[in-house]
Amino acid sequence: MFTLAEVASLSDIQPTYRILKPWWDVFMDYLAVVMLMVAIFAGTMQLTKDQVVCLPVLQSTVNSRVQPDTAGKADFTTVETTTGQEEASMRTVSFAPTVTPDIFLSRATPSQYQPTESDQELKKEQKDSSGRKTNLDFQQYVFINQMCYHLALPWYSKYFPYLVLIHTIILIVSSNFWFKYPKTCSKIEHFVSILGKCFESPWTTKALSETACEDSEENKQRLTGAQSLPKYVSTSSDEGSPSASTPMITKSGFKFSADKPMIEIPSVTILDKKDGEQAKALFEKVRKFRAHVEDSDLIYKLYVGQTVIKTVKFIFILCYTANFVNTISFEHICNPKVEHLIGYTQFECTHNMAYMLKKLLISYISLICVYGFICLYTLFWLFRIPLKEYSFEKVREESSFSDIPDVKNDFAFLLHMVDQYDQLYSKRFGVFLSEVSENKLRGISLNHEWTYEKLRQHVSRNAQDKQELHLFMLSGVPDAVFDLTDLDVLKLELIPEAKITAKISQMTNLQELHLYHCPAKVEQTAFSFLRDHLRCLHVKFTDVAEIPAWVYLLKTLRELYLIGNLNSENNKMIGLESLRELRHLKILHVKSNLTKIPPNITDVAPHLTKLVIHNDGTKLVVLNSLKKMTNVAELELQNCELERIPHAIFSLSNLQELDLKSNSIRTIEEIISFQHLKRLTCLKLWHNKIVSIPSSITHIKNLESLYLSNNKLETLPAAVFSLQKLRCLDVSYNSIAVIPVEIGLLQNLQHFHITGNKVDILPKQLFKCVKLRTLSLGQNCITSIPDKVSQLLQLTYLELKGNCLDRLPATLGQCQLLRKSGLVVEDHLFDTLPSEVKEMLNQDTGIPFANGI
Repeated sequence: MFTLAEVASLSDIQPTYRILKPWWDVFMDYLAVVMLMVAIFAGTMQLTKDQVVCLPVLQSTVNSRVQPDTAGKADFTTVETTTGQEEASMRTVSFAPTVTPDIFLSRATPSQYQPTESDQELKKEQKDSSGRKTNLDFQQYVFINQMCYHLALPWYSKYFPYLVLIHTIILIVSSNFWFKYPKTCSKIEHFVSILGKCFESPWTTKALSETACEDSEENKQRLTGAQSLPKYVSTSSDEGSPSASTPMITKSGFKFSADKPMIEIPSVTILDKKDGEQAKALFEKVRKFRAHVEDSDLIYKLYVGQTVIKTVKFIFILCYTANFVNTISFEHICNPKVEHLIGYTQFECTHNMAYMLKKLLISYISLICVYGFICLYTLFWLFRIPLKEYSFEKVREESSFSDIPDVKNDFAFLLHMVDQYDQLYSKRFGVFLSEVSENKLRGISLNHEWTYEKLRQHVSRNAQDKQELHLFMLSGVPDAVFDLTDLDVLKLELIPEAKITAKISQMTNLQELHLYHCPAKVEQTAFSFLRDHLRCLHVKFTDVAEIPAWVYLLKTLRELYLIGNLNSENNKMIGLESLRELRHLKILHVKSNLTKIPPNITDVAPHLTKLVIHNDGTKLVVLNSLKKMTNVAELELQNCELERIPHAIFSLSNLQELDLKSNSIRTIEEIISFQHLKRLTCLKLWHNKIVSIPSSITHIKNLESLYLSNNKLETLPAAVFSLQKLRCLDVSYNSIAVIPVEIGLLQNLQHFHITGNKVDILPKQLFKCVKLRTLSLGQNCITSIPDKVSQLLQLTYLELKGNCLDRLPATLGQCQLLRKSGLVVEDHLFDTLPSEVKEMLNQDTGIPFANGI
């Protein structure tokens, strides 16, 4: 037989799983243990004491019916219900058949003995008694007792303990199957493990403590009111104030002031680096576990299924067990049909465990009834509310983490089960479902890693000799950044959770901000500071939604660079209509894929002096809006698939520089209209498909720079050399074979680039341009350099590499400003120069050179 400890181990579940066992499961487990004890107790009693005692029914007695049947039964019952000592005496009768019937009668009917009568009357009664000797030996009694045990005793009386044990084991297995089934136990094990770590994590305590502090601070602010406003907070509803849709961090009370910044409320607990790393790992585990568990409801279905099985089992046990309560009896009639062995056909038997079994059965039925009512309650709970949905509404109301999402399916069901144990678990677990909480943790870890000293090491000087800090792919903006008060340029790239706090008001030198794929959020005080101090802003984005709305409210902004997708479908969504608020905006740079210039850009046309549109190859069709930009001095339309010079440009009377780089322009006959652009000094038509230059170019009298490189020119017309103010001429990478002698007319020419052509002879008139500082003649077919190169006394850069030269003229030594660093030529040609010339060229005078591009 099983011991109680061995059987009870079947219901053992890991202690950590107790949080998933509601009170009814725990109560049913205790009921199952009690039922196990009933089964074991009944089985033990049955093995040690379960037996029947049978006596033959004498035929003469039955036929004569000397005594009524009821009296016989009463006497028989009296015999069988005697104490253990009397039962032993009864068994002695079987061992000693020589005992007289009188003695047997006197023991069988002790109740008839009357001590007040005389001995003679007693002897007379004993002689008249009907009891007789059976003449059965011990083996016959043993045989008939065992035979009648199986024939006369009901089967339920014999197998009751085993049925109770089997039923109880089935109920225990049904209760704990969802903890053992492979498809569910793995999820449950992970959930319990994560839940325990989340509950005990120091970050949970810190986050909830900060929430409590914030709540108390907000209450204090509401009670005291806004007695004083920060310096940079605008109290008026002027046009520069942010709208309701502006993505800013708004609070009931400001943490920072321009005059006296408020110190953040210290947290109750200190989170060290190790705890921070563990908390970040927990956030990742919770995110992955949620994605894994929310896609199915197997745990819920399995729990409902096993509850239904237990309910059906309860009904089944109750129905068939109730019928056997009355079948358990103390007296039984046995007809073994072994008269040829015993000599008797009928026996009257007694079952000495009958009363005990009946009481145990009633107790078992009572336990089953209680168990069944609990199963019904469980079913009621399962279907009363939708357990496949779980809302953290109360947690959101009680904490500052209003972004905790609702969960579904098995994840929701597990949380409902946990609530039956303790709702505090769900509340603390919800902290790890909040992105706000995760961002706070990242901020703390970020501040631990990026200290002021480390940030100072990353500050560098840019080309404009400004102090610049570039932060790339961080989880946020470290607080120590705002302590770099002497910083001029701040670049934030790929920081999706960037937050600019009010401490930025300390950075009085900051005038340029770069946001590359970084939809930064700003606090109200920080916005007020940026609105009044920021001069240059670069925004690089993938989607329009990444452009912070507060960008269009920076009233002192001078330069705005927008780099991203602004195609025609998204034009309606662009907030460029708010550009009208940027009254000081001078430079607008849009690098996108526009099919037309958005009409909203013209809202700032009166203020713009420079407009740059860099397309990705998308054809720019509609350009009529350009006519309104009368103050634009610089216009760049690059890579816009333009085939001709847009007519709208001719209305820009203040235009000084026009750049039409990387288009598909083939002819520039419209250049005659540029005569109306009196201020045009720089024309860039490079990287197109231009085959010829019209003579009407002479009408652009004030032109100083002409860039025609990377086209399909074969000749240079004489009209080009009539531009007396021309200082820079770039015709590199064309198919020009001859440099016209008229080039000598350009007495103001300082930079001449004709690299990558087919020139073989340099005209002597070229060296009359004595103001030349840059001369690029590389990758041509030039065979010799005239000695008159010595006339170029201001020459600082000379490119000759890639020609057919066999020597260099010694007169290069007379170009006093030319140095080896500015002489681009093959090494073997440089070695042909005289030693004194080489020595002169190797001198380091520290004079910089420029190529003019």
